[in-house]
Amino acid sequence: MAPGVSKRIKTLSLTRPIIYGNTAKKFGEVRPPNAPAEHTHLWTIFVRGPQDEDISYLIKKVVFKLHDTYPNATRTVEAPPFELTETGWGEFEINVKIHFVDEANEKMVSFYHHLRLHPYHNVKAEPQAPNDEISSIYYDELVFNEPNEELFKILVSRPGNLLPSNKTDKCIFSKQLEQEEIDRIKIGISKVDNEIEELKAKIAKQLEN
Repeated sequence: MAPGVSKRIKTLSLTRPIIYGNTAKKFGEVRPPNAPAEHTHLWTIFVRGPQDEDISYLIKKVVFKLHDTYPNATRTVEAPPFELTETGWGEFEINVKIHFVDEANEKMVSFYHHLRLHPYHNVKAEPQAPNDEISSIYYDELVFNEPNEELFKILVSRPGNLLPSNKTDKCIFSKQLEQEEIDRIKIGISKVDNEIEELKAKIAKQLEN
């Protein structure tokens, strides 16, 4: 049965942080069973809480659209952990759709993640060894503008999913990292403002002459 209509709370905006991305490892001597002969890597794509919290109170299911060469390319995960493990040989764009619990009455969120299998930082390095894990992980926030009363109750009752103060093994993102990024942005803006003022002064001096 569909949930009843719940009033929207005007002027209110709530957020919940998530991390998403993929990890990948090159096959070793033992290949996963049923892996096609041309496949070289085992990879996992996921949507999680910042510290691997259970987010099923908010997310009903996650749909991953893989490359069309995969059988049943559209995969739906309806219970935590919201992740999918497969094998492959090439990188491609994966469409990720997050569907929220019925009570939220919110539209699903759709985005793309580029599946990463290989290290990019040093193309002259030795070939990737088995068990060398590659990670491509991003931080984002789900924003709910004018949530309904039911969603408000859900989010208030579960105030978790917060960034840790410092980097941990479970979460490479942290409040400290966020503040450092904000500080870098502020410094960059200040430098640009100073350059603008210097340029204005030079132009004004040229006009005077």
